[in-house]
Amino acid sequence: MTSPLKLGVAGLGTVGAGVVSLLRANADLITARAGRPIEVVAVSARDRGRDRGVSLDGLAWHDDPVELATAPGLDAVVEVMGGSEGPARALVEASLAAGRPVVTANKALLATHGVALARLVEKTGATLAYEAAVAGGIPAIKALREGLAANRITRVAGILNGTCNYILTEMRVKGLPFATVLKTAQELGYAEADPGFDIDGVDAAHKLAILAALAFGRPVDLDALHIEGIRHVSALDIALAGELGYRIKLLGIASQEKGGVTARVHPCMVPEASPLAAVEGVFNAVLAEGDAVGRVVLQGRGAGAGPTASAVVADIIDLARGRTAPLWGAASETLDASPALPMAAHRGAYYLRLMVLDQPGVIADVTAVLRDARISLESMLQRGRAPGEAVPVVLVTHECEEAQMSQALTRLAGLPTVVEPPAMIRIEAL
Repeated sequence: MTSPLKLGVAGLGTVGAGVVSLLRANADLITARAGRPIEVVAVSARDRGRDRGVSLDGLAWHDDPVELATAPGLDAVVEVMGGSEGPARALVEASLAAGRPVVTANKALLATHGVALARLVEKTGATLAYEAAVAGGIPAIKALREGLAANRITRVAGILNGTCNYILTEMRVKGLPFATVLKTAQELGYAEADPGFDIDGVDAAHKLAILAALAFGRPVDLDALHIEGIRHVSALDIALAGELGYRIKLLGIASQEKGGVTARVHPCMVPEASPLAAVEGVFNAVLAEGDAVGRVVLQGRGAGAGPTASAVVADIIDLARGRTAPLWGAASETLDASPALPMAAHRGAYYLRLMVLDQPGVIADVTAVLRDARISLESMLQRGRAPGEAVPVVLVTHECEEAQMSQALTRLAGLPTVVEPPAMIRIEAL
């Protein structure tokens, strides 16, 4: 029998313990598919005494994870510690520099240092595999880099953060405010004690930066992304979206436009008939559009021990089989250098909700602002009357430029009859 592929695993949290468990539970199947046994022989984590639900007996323990980069007897390293800096970055860079293959789930590291890592991989010939970095158990990386390799991808989009999707789903289904659902998500373990990384769109942005690099054959560029979270989405807006035939989702969207690429993360209204509208709870989805294949949609669990370990082990099996691919789908010198387009150049339709005093002339003032910004209306919705009190007025626009909308929002916020900042959500026909 071919000699085993021997692994060192850095990080024994939910994902790391899940990888060790899955390799053992499905050992016969994995050996058959990998063509050789796969064994974890060394580990590194901060706390030796913690019960992780998996036996670590007989494994070499390294207090310093970077030691795994050059420890004797290892064929590859699995990095599931996370973080764009610190031990995770040091371990990955040291392993690649030593020519040792790495499998990682570290989206932040790839999104932040992807250009430098590609150069290091090309210099040393080592492999860096990262299926688990985007959308957990959904094989999004393999789909873009391998399955759709013959296509010119025109757009990639998705629900890339399960925490946000859970919150928005619960707000819609139960009519609860954001703060209440966030607290529940924290109690259930779907959101961290400090949830900013998720609800402010940073996690989704890391994943979109990776998808955009693969989809369009360009260097990864996190700084080019426009990023908004979901803190400002209200239960009222979610209910009104339903009346208009939409659902609100936090989406990452990147598209190839004339003159460059746009990449953005923000709440969107998508038609109820869209495949993304039906993705609920903690589930993720990735949508890609290619010139030959058309639209492809992948959906599944985007986090957790099982789904993420599934993606990590898939990469490990590729290593065992000797299957490799360039980090970003092509050699660095062939990547597209076309510019990233600014958010101000985005064109689309918009949902606006204004809380206005119910008095004569208000609608005329609002429509005058939109007229001056050269924005035309598709529809307007007003519910009830409350003379002298604040009432919601909902406007849906035809397509216009983001710069025009920004100008209009500034002027609308300054009207004396508009009593709180306007709510704006972009509409996406996905």
